[in-house]
Amino acid sequence: MKFTSPTKIVLAACMIAWCAGTGAQERTPAITPGNGVESLLDYARQRNPELAAMRHEADAANERVTPAGALPDPKLRTELRDITRFGEQNPTLSPSRVGSTKYLLMQDLPWYGKRELKREIAEADAEGAKGRAQGTWSDVAAKIKTNYVQLWYVRNNETLMLEILDLMRRFEKVAQARYANGLAMQQDVIRAQVEQTALRNDLIMLDSEKHHLQSRINTLLARPPMAPLANPEHLRPLPSPAKLDPASLEDRLRGRNPQLFAEESRIKAAEKNRELTYKNRYPDFTLGVSPIQYQTAVKEWELMVEMNIPLQLSSRRAQERESESMLSAARARKESATYQLIGELSENLASIETARRIETLTTNTLLPQAELTFRSAVAGYENGKVDFATLIDAQRQIRQAKQTRIKAQAEAQIRLAEVERLLGEEL
Repeated sequence: MKFTSPTKIVLAACMIAWCAGTGAQERTPAITPGNGVESLLDYARQRNPELAAMRHEADAANERVTPAGALPDPKLRTELRDITRFGEQNPTLSPSRVGSTKYLLMQDLPWYGKRELKREIAEADAEGAKGRAQGTWSDVAAKIKTNYVQLWYVRNNETLMLEILDLMRRFEKVAQARYANGLAMQQDVIRAQVEQTALRNDLIMLDSEKHHLQSRINTLLARPPMAPLANPEHLRPLPSPAKLDPASLEDRLRGRNPQLFAEESRIKAAEKNRELTYKNRYPDFTLGVSPIQYQTAVKEWELMVEMNIPLQLSSRRAQERESESMLSAARARKESATYQLIGELSENLASIETARRIETLTTNTLLPQAELTFRSAVAGYENGKVDFATLIDAQRQIRQAKQTRIKAQAEAQIRLAEVERLLGEEL
């Protein structure tokens, strides 16, 4: 049995509105960050407190290089001798009235090469601090990119839900018209209302998730949790497959990853520390010059040489073995980190390719099939050949196809953010 003409018009409008899938998005003034991930990254680069702390620590480590290679401050000693002049006078602290006054100026001199090694150790530590600061920025940037993509996904899913909700309202009107004309059961109307309730529940969950994501992004930007953010309007284009070649990216990871850079600096520091430990087998010296004053004139000069005698051989051998073990540990730590990072890189590259293929399959095959099924279900319901449940199932298929597409797009972007975090640079 066929519908009346108004019913056909309503169903046709439902089908066109649903298949078109166009939703207007609110525009936010450009001064509010968030319409693109680039604006969030620029904002965080200037204001993120964790990044600022790591930069200050790197600056502090760099300032330790000069003191590390400097000579110790000289020391001055003054001795007032025979302050009673063999008991002929009361004790005095005046250099011109005591028996003699000895001034001793001393300078510590480390063994040749020790100062340079200490400076090189400090330089390696400063390089490691720079690597850790860069690693902190890579982590912060990856979190911002990931949360931005998730917010984009939630916003688009919300738009999709609102379209479905509007469609279900129209279906409810159609079902009510059919029920009024005795062409359908009341169950169709109730089913449409139940679907709307479920959609409203999903919208509430999406709104909660949107709140959480906005709070996380604002935290990374050092802003109040509920500070306004612009609607995420677009995603970054994915790099071409040629730019995601695993072999070339692995080489870039080995050379640019901040964690590996910091581990390499730790190895350099451990190597220099080992050399310094072996140089401790040789003594350090102290040179001194001493003028001696009698009354108001300097009448004697003395020279002094002092050195430590490295006789505690067992202690020094233990320190040398410790430095060797620390160097081996630093090398093993870098090797372990390298394998772990390469594994993560491979996993994320494979996930990007999988997401890309899913998006292509969904766009070119699944979504057109779902839309065709939906049109067929609308026509069948119009002619009374299918029931309302079939129409709802067809609507769900096209909804799932659209959700699959935006989920694949979001997954590819999240994996891209992880790849860039591993590389320590943008692709």
